[in-house]
Amino acid sequence: MSENSQHEAGKAFFGRRKGKPLRDRQARNLEEVLPALAIDPFGPSPDDLRSLFAAEVNTLRLEIGFGGGEHLLHRVREEPATGFIGIEPFVNSVAKLLGQVEGAEPDNLRLYDDDAVAVLDWLPAASLDQIDLLYPDPWPKRRHWKRRFVSQVNLDRFHRVLKPGGRFCFASDIDSYINWTLLHCRRHGGFSWQAKTAGDWLTPYDNWPGTRYEAKARREGRSSAYLTFLKI
Repeated sequence: MSENSQHEAGKAFFGRRKGKPLRDRQARNLEEVLPALAIDPFGPSPDDLRSLFAAEVNTLRLEIGFGGGEHLLHRVREEPATGFIGIEPFVNSVAKLLGQVEGAEPDNLRLYDDDAVAVLDWLPAASLDQIDLLYPDPWPKRRHWKRRFVSQVNLDRFHRVLKPGGRFCFASDIDSYINWTLLHCRRHGGFSWQAKTAGDWLTPYDNWPGTRYEAKARREGRSSAYLTFLKI
């Protein structure tokens, strides 16, 4: 199967949608809190993406696969003038994030709880300042590599929605996925890797809060790479 056909053939880039049963409060948050933050990528695309937010924002950032929300909420609180769109298809992770904002929903945050491809295809061209893909599902078995989110077709999507000079940031502790991403971005030709020395890509991003996936990697003896690409 070619990369260009993987999504259309129904091969999702994520695995299971739900884990252990939700507690009553978590289920209630999905019903009552999520709709206030959710975007609808099947409706009309906004002319100005800033209109999605109650806050006055001047930059726009997308995080694909926010997990438990540690990084996303850290950035949301750190950068009130940035509008954030967070995407996470795993129900339990969405519920965890909602539990942290319940009753004080940030006005610079919007969420989507399904496939990121729908949002990427809905966003206006040249509308984002940054895309974060942090510790994505590595699909470690070779036969599953075609399901990795970094692909030529998704890099085309990134390139379309990023502003000129916009950033694509990728972090992983899986060597094969790090190499995969570097090779795919080089092959694409629309992204410039910003590392000048080894220390550049082994050093976490500024004000990095860490994530639970990163903590697990450290416990298991794996280091991480933090790759930054600019749209050219």
